[in-house]
Amino acid sequence: MKPEKAVSLDDPSLYVNRELSLLEFQMRVIEEALDPRNKILERVKFLSIVNSNLDEFFMVRMAALKQKLDGRPDLSIDGKTAAQQLAALRARLDEIMPAIYDCFHKHLLPGLAKHGIEIVDYAELDSDEKGILDRHFVEKVFPVLTPLAFDPSRPFPHISNLSLNLAIVLANDSGEQHFARLKVPQQLAQLVSLPQVKSSEGDPGSIRFVWVEQIIAANLQFLFPGHKVVEAHPFHVTRDAEVAIKELESDDLLETLEEAVWRRRFRKPVRLQTDTSIPSDILEILVENLEVDSTDVYRVTGPLDLTRLKQLPSLNLPDLKDEPFEPWTPHEFSAQAEDIFTVIRSRDRLLHHPYQTFTPIVDFLTEAANDPCVLAIKMTLYRVGRNSPIVKALLEAVENGKQVAVLLELKARFDEESNIEWARALEREGVHVVYSPIGVKVHCKVCLVVRQEHDQIRRYVHLGTGNYNPTTARLYTDISMFTADPEIGADASDLFNSLTGYSKKSDFRRLLVAPVTLRDRVADLIRRETALGAKGHIILKMNALEDKAMIRLLYEASQAGVKVDLIVRGLCCLRPGIPGVSENITVRSIVGRFLEHSRLYYFGNGGQEEIYAGSADLMPRNLDRRVEVMFPILNPGMIRYLRDVLLEKYLADTRKARFERADGTYRMVESEQEFDSQAWFVSHRGAGSAD
Repeated sequence: MKPEKAVSLDDPSLYVNRELSLLEFQMRVIEEALDPRNKILERVKFLSIVNSNLDEFFMVRMAALKQKLDGRPDLSIDGKTAAQQLAALRARLDEIMPAIYDCFHKHLLPGLAKHGIEIVDYAELDSDEKGILDRHFVEKVFPVLTPLAFDPSRPFPHISNLSLNLAIVLANDSGEQHFARLKVPQQLAQLVSLPQVKSSEGDPGSIRFVWVEQIIAANLQFLFPGHKVVEAHPFHVTRDAEVAIKELESDDLLETLEEAVWRRRFRKPVRLQTDTSIPSDILEILVENLEVDSTDVYRVTGPLDLTRLKQLPSLNLPDLKDEPFEPWTPHEFSAQAEDIFTVIRSRDRLLHHPYQTFTPIVDFLTEAANDPCVLAIKMTLYRVGRNSPIVKALLEAVENGKQVAVLLELKARFDEESNIEWARALEREGVHVVYSPIGVKVHCKVCLVVRQEHDQIRRYVHLGTGNYNPTTARLYTDISMFTADPEIGADASDLFNSLTGYSKKSDFRRLLVAPVTLRDRVADLIRRETALGAKGHIILKMNALEDKAMIRLLYEASQAGVKVDLIVRGLCCLRPGIPGVSENITVRSIVGRFLEHSRLYYFGNGGQEEIYAGSADLMPRNLDRRVEVMFPILNPGMIRYLRDVLLEKYLADTRKARFERADGTYRMVESEQEFDSQAWFVSHRGAGSAD
């Protein structure tokens, strides 16, 4: 339906602010913590996650906006300056922070107590219980603590990022007051348990915990003999974590990045959290010496740093958590099946993680490392993880005389140090380690195995939407595919040649590669559906939708009558349901038990459907500043599975899905019949297959 009055798609009011949309995502995570249908320890986990997400939001997003304040005007997609965005974000955060603590105090603490888990205040304990915790302090906490004085002879101590501290006021015998800072070591258990007392009926009793900073505060006299402890208040600092790497000026990217990561710990604070009871004079000392703006001070009514709640879900209380499940192995990858190269050669193979096991990817590399016919292995690594079986297989391949090349992305945010260690370890063993080209990150997930088969060379390729990390593969939903398609194999070779050498490949046969062809090809696919009008259908599943040019194309598709279904987990700058602009567009967000990480792009194409999967979201950084790969699904059975099973189940979700409104807020789906797509995939083991 055409609008009665022409609407300019450049109108900023048609777009949602990126950062505000990201905060709306945090509200959806809080809703999971509030949802009584979720098991209580899962709800605790969600509240821990949202606090961790907000830490990163301040370290990255708020920090980036603050850096722009003194620069040239750079308007957001919705037409706001950096100052206007910061004001809007602070106003929204002033609503979100109370919502977090309201959830903690009014919902989670009573919910835990109903199941015999209590977090109690040290001050409420009897003398015997305090004695137990005081002995714990002397034996296990006191030896680790390092008090730091602040006076004319000793400068204000450095406060490390995300550290929890106590600001302490002391008085000597003459009444003169002094200030000291004490860091609460992260290595200690943050919730200290009291012995359980069984009731006369044999009830095991409650499991009770006390925050470690309360135990420390109650025993400060051991640290400051000869002084009276006047008062102590916790505070928590978040620093700017954006690291700018001047690659063009760098002779050694590895050393440059190591230095940049080291410098990160000394960057300016972007947030100071305190409790509401902190006196103004102590707060003034912190604000002045940390050089924090008053607008960056957040006072909360409760324990600081609720990410520490992650300790509770590790309790051995299975009835209070989601039922565990083991990812299942498709029969073609079972121990009784043929060798993996024969399996892949017979036809393309699809895996849906975490419902299906990640083991075939490890087996693929392990077999390649030990197969005398394999000549070379090339792959990209972004977030590797500890004790990686992937790295072990690569090292075996080198020992067995294979040529092994790894594109290791050093600049994966917050994994830089881990990736630097892996880079050095791989280089020591003879792996050809290369890093991303200047100005881009390599975010694609590609593994190429080159094999000699009789008188020909055959390429086997694995492509995915998630990292080569077996641990996260059990936590995130992702799609991956094995193929021996010659054209995809040739594209993979061209891709690695461009990454490791000086090849400037400008076209690819089947793969969509950013920043070369992906943007233009996706735009063409949307335009093709637009030309079909009401017969067109687009389904896009991704983590984030931000790119203005892509949103404009989706608006144009909607105006032409195309049905557009968007499944966007996180931030979404598109406004659905605007008459004459986006009334044919729906936006769903699914949070749930598993992080929805897979990206799928479906285009109806008048019945000749095309589906792509890959590593890219529709964001400027993915389309223009990263090396990304979207791969086509060519097997008809896999297309049917992705369309009729995977995408349809997500679109049918009434349990975890939330619909975006035109104002950028979200509402729960209202339905008499509750359907949880993630739970369905867990319980329908055989349905996770393209067979």
